[in-house]
This record gives sequence, structure tokens and C-alpha cells, in this order.
Amino acid sequence: MTVAAAEGPAIRIKRFLSEYPVVPLILLLAALVVALEVIRPGIVNERWIANTIKFAIPLAMLASCQTLTMLTGGIDLSVGTIATISSFVMATQVPLAGTASAVVIALVPAFLLGLVNGFGVGICRVHPLIMTLGTGLIGIGCLQVYQRFVIATGSEVPDFLAWLGTGRIWILPHSLLLFVPFAVAVVFMLRRTGFGRLLYALGDNENASRLSGVRGWQVFLALYALSGLIAGITGLLYLGLIKAPSLSLVEPRLLPAVAAAVIGGTSIFGGRGTYSGTIVGALILTVLTTMLTVMQIPEGTRRLLFGVIILAVTAIYLRLTEES
Repeated sequence: MTVAAAEGPAIRIKRFLSEYPVVPLILLLAALVVALEVIRPGIVNERWIANTIKFAIPLAMLASCQTLTMLTGGIDLSVGTIATISSFVMATQVPLAGTASAVVIALVPAFLLGLVNGFGVGICRVHPLIMTLGTGLIGIGCLQVYQRFVIATGSEVPDFLAWLGTGRIWILPHSLLLFVPFAVAVVFMLRRTGFGRLLYALGDNENASRLSGVRGWQVFLALYALSGLIAGITGLLYLGLIKAPSLSLVEPRLLPAVAAAVIGGTSIFGGRGTYSGTIVGALILTVLTTMLTVMQIPEGTRRLLFGVIILAVTAIYLRLTEES
């Protein structure tokens, strides 16, 4: 048997993984679930599955912002702040303006901050990391000022948000009613629309795209405005899940959202990635968090292992799925 013949199956497997990068992620997810059941027999039941999906959904939605912006070679570090602002404004405006008006009022700053990010990145040519970091800090400052004016009015979480965030039917959380159409829309946008193709094109080669007539500033403006709006909606879902507004409600989920996108196969250099991979990445992180908690590892060690595992999984995944 020749060397070429011996390498044939390995090459075919690598080509298959390159064409279907979500497959190894699903296998890894299944392996983690099996390992969790071995560590704590009986933990994988209907309630655990429902809770895992329930907590993975808002993470996957927040990670969609990173997937979309990373496709262009950027990143959005303001989404945690934007989501927190929307949730806090929503809870404090319900007693003053009613539920319907509070939803609209809460999403306005999310959309406006996204527009500011798009203006800075697309027109002023500020690097996305710097731009979104700056708007995130500005947003936190504005939120602290806003809190002083509404501290006496109290806060309220609408019943429909609590129902959406915490309710379930068997293993199916109510939040799937929001997430399934959302995920289908994002996947369809990336695969079937001109806007999605422009995101890939700008990330793959922005200069060539501009020479082809693409108005990059318009794409960036729409992209970051959309990212802000998605983050705002995610903040409302988090509010229904946690049922307690705070000035740092969604902030701790920013880096896990970035990790979910990277584990899902989205390149930080742009031009490559899928939202389906990001969804599986969010599930992997949620299961991994449960596993480390069940093992009763101290908080510091748990964070250390969490980071090491993310780096290892990402490196192995990229090695398996990179083009041969």
C-alpha cells in the first residue's frame, strides 16, 4: 500500500469536516453530555435539557452579534452594555409608561448605540474594537446617570417576559418561540441575501470589495445597527430569565458570547463562519459550565480550566476543519 493510498481516508475525512464544520461541534457536544452523565449519573434528564437550552438561547443570540461583526473582520464589545441598558430601561419604564411603550423605549438606545458604532467604524474608520469599547464605556456611564433619575420609581418585570424567559413545555423552553424564527432569519440572511454575501466579501477582502463598487460604510452602518438591536432584544430576554434588573445584568456574558462564536468556527479575521456553528458553540459552553460546576471546582480554578478548554477546543477544531 502506498503512502498516498494510506492517507486517502484521512484526507477525505478532513475534506468532509471542512465542508461540514458543524459536525465535529455536534460530536463534541454529545461527548460533553455523556461525560457529564458519567460524572453525575442521572443529571441529564428532561429538566436539565430544558434549563440548558433556556440558558444557551440568550447566549446564542448575543453571540450572533459577534458572528455577524466578526465576518467582516470586526468585533462588537458593546453588546453586553447595550443588552444591559435595554433590560434596565425596560424594567424601570414599565411602571411609568406601560409594557408596550417600555419595550419601544428600551430598544431605542440599543439601536442608536449600534448606529454610532456603525458610523465610527464605517465612516470615521475607527477600528471596531476601539469604537465598540468606547461606546460600551459611554453607555455604562449614561446608564448610571439614568439610574439616579428613576431610582425612586422602582422596577417591574412584565409577566410576558417572565413567561418567555423561564417557562417551558416538557423540554421545550418558551424562549424557543423567539429564538427559532430569529435563528432561521439569521441563517437565511447569511446564506441567501445580498447583505449576507457582502459581510463575507468585506471580511475576505475589503479593498477588493470597495473596488467592486461595494459601499462599505453603508454595510457597516446597517451591520452595527442590527447588532445593537439584536443585543437590545437579548437584554429583554435576559431580564425575563433572571427577573431582576441590574447595572451589570448581561456584562458577564460578553466574553462567553465571543467564545461561542469562535468555537463555532467564525474567524476573527473575517470571511468565514456560520451561525449554526455559533449556536452549537453556545450549547457547548453552557454544558461545559454545568460540568465544571458539578465537579465542585473552586471558582478561580474553574475559570482557569474554562479558558484553557476553550483555547484547546478552538485550536483542535480549526486544525480539523481548515482547508487541506
